[in-house]
Amino acid sequence: MARDADGLVDHGTRLTRALVLHPEMQADRARRDPGPRLEEALALARALPGLEIAGGAVVPVRDARPGTLFGPGKLSELKDRIEREEVELVVIDGPVTPVQQRNLEKAWKAKVLDRTGLILEIFADRAATREGVLQVDLAALAYQRTRLVRAWTHLERQRGGSGGVGGFTGGPGETQIEADRRAIDEQMVRLRRQLGKVTRTRDLHRAARAKVPYPVVALVGYTNAGKSTLFNRLTGADVMAKDMLFATLDPTMRAVTLATGDDVILSDTVGFVSDLPTQLVAAFRATLEEVLSADLVLHVRDIAHAETEEQAADVEAILHDLGVAEDTPRIEVWNKADLLPPAGEEAALAQAERRDDVALISARTGQGVDALLARVSGILGAARAREAVTLPTADGAARAWLYDAGVVAGEDLSEDGTTTTLTVDWTPAQAARFAKRQP
Repeated sequence: MARDADGLVDHGTRLTRALVLHPEMQADRARRDPGPRLEEALALARALPGLEIAGGAVVPVRDARPGTLFGPGKLSELKDRIEREEVELVVIDGPVTPVQQRNLEKAWKAKVLDRTGLILEIFADRAATREGVLQVDLAALAYQRTRLVRAWTHLERQRGGSGGVGGFTGGPGETQIEADRRAIDEQMVRLRRQLGKVTRTRDLHRAARAKVPYPVVALVGYTNAGKSTLFNRLTGADVMAKDMLFATLDPTMRAVTLATGDDVILSDTVGFVSDLPTQLVAAFRATLEEVLSADLVLHVRDIAHAETEEQAADVEAILHDLGVAEDTPRIEVWNKADLLPPAGEEAALAQAERRDDVALISARTGQGVDALLARVSGILGAARAREAVTLPTADGAARAWLYDAGVVAGEDLSEDGTTTTLTVDWTPAQAARFAKRQP
């Protein structure tokens, strides 16, 4: 199997045959059905270019072995299948320790990639912006740093020390592992420095956006829930929208005029997934800052998916980890209504009509989208508060900002003509953006 400089799959050469395994831990059996979990793992693997999927399997695990994860019987059974189907890469849908990875690769004579490693590979392949590439590289280095036990493959290259049997003064591989760790640390420092420069540029862009008075509506959701399809329908943009996990990585923002005539900024974001690597949650925290400052969050759900409730819980958990305020207005957008059977669609519609925070739609066909936009307008309007803003009469730019935002309800000039008091109806986020643009 061809590999790149980091030992990972080289996407530019022939296809690599891969087998996907979902370890079904005994503790998880009552919590989640392993079938959809395996299907998601297979979809993740298909999302990585260069792989030919040989198949997948749910592997029951009563007690995880610290050295090999699987017991000897299952290890041998899987080895036979790997050899029979000429598998070169085994994707394990779950965490695998460095020791387990090393031992499994030795036993199966095939490369092993765990769930975190696979997601990092996909993100590395998809990141398009400079910031996205740097964030993924940083996350990948943090991941690699924890797996330096794999340096055992080049122990023979260690230089000898003074004294000790075999010329080593420390334990086997200690010198090389320390050198690898130091090299990774130095590279991470360089990446953080470069990322800092890019982040400062993004901060300038954010400051420029703060001068735009429109409310921000952020699309979030589980990967492949249809966020980009909805984004394209609402904006007329051409964001990549495919039946593929992580089709969108870098955030995209567009202005949209609602039926009421109100303008909003719509933000499409990276899709979430269960067990998202902590390195990536941290790396993309800055990229998702638009969600943190949004006036309204649209949580797009694939309502036709067998595990839509579990996916929704995963998204809410990640939003909590990112620090999204619980009092930020939200609408659950139940997408893919066109994929529901008639009885299921009728039941979902009845349930959605009983809730103010739910809209049933099909982003693909347009069903329910107009009603969703009307609800967006209603929430943004309801969130407005009436306040008085006093400005120097000479500050025409600030006055123009408020009028452009469409929030001015009245205006009074002071007796001496030096100040103007404007009565405004605005959202908390609009008030915050106005405060940021003022000295």
